[in-house]
Amino acid sequence: MTELPLIGGVPTWYAVNGAGEPVVLLHGGLVDSRSFERAVTLLSPRYRVFTVDRRGHGRTPDMDGPYSYELLADDTIAFLEQVVEGSAHLVGFSDGANIALIVAARRPDLVRRLVTISGNFHHDGLLPGVLDGFADDRSIQRLASRHGEVSPDGAEHFDVVAAKDLAMARSGPTLTTTELAFIAVPTLVMAADDDVMPLEHTVALYRAIPDAALAIVPRTSHLLIMERPVEVYTIVDDFLSRERPIVLSPVRRAPHRNR
Repeated sequence: MTELPLIGGVPTWYAVNGAGEPVVLLHGGLVDSRSFERAVTLLSPRYRVFTVDRRGHGRTPDMDGPYSYELLADDTIAFLEQVVEGSAHLVGFSDGANIALIVAARRPDLVRRLVTISGNFHHDGLLPGVLDGFADDRSIQRLASRHGEVSPDGAEHFDVVAAKDLAMARSGPTLTTTELAFIAVPTLVMAADDDVMPLEHTVALYRAIPDAALAIVPRTSHLLIMERPVEVYTIVDDFLSRERPIVLSPVRRAPHRNR
């Protein structure tokens, strides 16, 4: 097995496809960057797309100690500094969206535009009991099998990773709307109309970020990137590639209409 590069002290697997402005894709919990296969296909003709497996997921080995969103944001910042060598568009799904929010709040110099897909800025925003569904035996067995296909730690280590992922999701993130108001980069907030957080939480995220756009994908669930990838990534591509569109009758965006 090829030795992985140390990024922020973590042996980290990543891949690069395409050419153009850099886009870094941040995957969700209990899965890995393979969940972005359609994203790579659809975005790499226009962008230089980075897919990365975070610690303990996919082809990146686990490290001792618990996970936290702040720790994983540190890993992402190291990736941007060491691998991208500068700023990039961040596209995060689920836990990856939560991590991307923290990175954008802490290091706006490293984020060109931000896309959050099915993210929650505070753990209280998740619907009651939703994490228990991810922890049921059938889900764990299916995800462990998928994990074991590529993990250097083996399928048997998935229970450890899952426990750390779920503990992190029960206690974080803990961003406030006041903190979100300091995110200065253009942001697209996207979610399913039947997601793991109520629409009110998604709208609160959208309203808290000064320069935000909102997209709700109809007839989808939390797995919208797999259910409707063409629709999802067409919206993402349009947001990342277009200059600010002319809005004929702005209300919320009135202060930004000439920017």
